[in-house]
Amino acid sequence: MNLNSPGILDRISNGEVLVSDGATGTFLQQKGLEPGGCPEEFNVSHPEIVRGMAKSYFDAGSDMVLTNSFGGTKFRQTHYGFGDKVDEFNRLAAEHAKSQSKPGTFVCGSVGPSGEFLEPLGAVSEEELYQAFCSQVTSLEQGGADGVVIETMIALDEASIAIRAAKENTNLTVISTMTFDKGPKGYFTMMGITPEQAAVELVKFGADIVGTNCGNGIDNMIEIASMMRDATDSPLLVHSNAGIPSLKGGEIIYPEPPSYMAERFMKLKEIGVNIIGGCCGTGPDHISAFSKLLEENQGI
Repeated sequence: MNLNSPGILDRISNGEVLVSDGATGTFLQQKGLEPGGCPEEFNVSHPEIVRGMAKSYFDAGSDMVLTNSFGGTKFRQTHYGFGDKVDEFNRLAAEHAKSQSKPGTFVCGSVGPSGEFLEPLGAVSEEELYQAFCSQVTSLEQGGADGVVIETMIALDEASIAIRAAKENTNLTVISTMTFDKGPKGYFTMMGITPEQAAVELVKFGADIVGTNCGNGIDNMIEIASMMRDATDSPLLVHSNAGIPSLKGGEIIYPEPPSYMAERFMKLKEIGVNIIGGCCGTGPDHISAFSKLLEENQGI
């Protein structure tokens, strides 16, 4: 991005609602990623698919596209046998997306959970986790990312370490989102964090933008977003699944079609969500439907 161009936060402060992208995993699986395979390895072995994914979302109207780097920490890549490829995978992830970006659009590095528990629940120290996130976010910045989305978090301690790693070692816009499950007593992450707690604490940790992604279809996401908006004045991002999936004929089916999600996305806009996009089960068609509807309703 040109340094003189408005950044993500500038665009939001000017009153714009930014359109984000849809799922990465769903897209790559449709292009041949095997179950249990390493998505980030596609950055090396199938660069044309990764670049094509970014192009599809930018062409659909995304103002912001995430990189193929969700599992890009040393811990996740060691599981796949690629622990020594972290810098390369993340740098390429950003380069591939950036190569397809258009003027006035943004690339944000996807940073998912490490899959590890911190001491004393697990065997990983805070310093080890911090260094793992440092390696990832600095490589994403080297590849040309404009921001990072620290996403699908369930624990505040891990989210805080990832946010600190990005804030202390990069100049990237930092977005952090958590994933909630609905139970009899309301919405909580697996570690017992409420949407209101998440909104307040993630801002305290230093996130520029907070929000929620994954785990829920659009109607639940509207409820979660309302809770988060009541708890903070900071910018919000929501990435919704295309409903709750079911298995039909050996294929995973997400029930919410583009037209339905696009209409419900407009409700997120009314609530005051600033960046809106999709997660599991959503694709370029969902983003295109929302982008067009948003354009038709500008100023309303």
